[in-house]
Amino acid sequence: MVDIIVKRKFTVIGKMGEGLAIEGPVWIPPLWKDANSKFAEISNLAKLNSDGSIVGVWGAMSDVDGKFERWKNEGKYLAGCEVLDDAEAPHGWVKWVIPSFKYVVVKCNQNSYKETFNQIIEDYLPNNTYTLVGAVQEFYDPKDHNGELSLFFPIEKI
Repeated sequence: MVDIIVKRKFTVIGKMGEGLAIEGPVWIPPLWKDANSKFAEISNLAKLNSDGSIVGVWGAMSDVDGKFERWKNEGKYLAGCEVLDDAEAPHGWVKWVIPSFKYVVVKCNQNSYKETFNQIIEDYLPNNTYTLVGAVQEFYDPKDHNGELSLFFPIEKI
């Protein structure tokens, strides 16, 4: 199922890496390992839902210039947690403020990621006269325990 949502600018603090797009499966997993192993260092900064649970975890992406445009040959990736906007990143962590966008949002899992990503880019967006206007973001809802994630495809800058 595909949703269209507006997400206002939000802030993520995490572990950042940069590398070749085709080598993402090599250089991105160590960022998650590092972020997860040191999460206690930023847990007090996490944005919380009304029930006290963490709002979400992001695999945030940007072009190498930090403008949140699509990856070309290289990209930046931030494995992190959504935090309060005024949070300061501790030493060794990086803070990104992701601009407001209207997104096409679709759920997938690690096994269907590539197929889902390509289907949205190659079929859904053009068939619905949408254009990708920025880097795709990965959202991991802590309530999902079966490896699901949501891909956020930006279609309009707000």
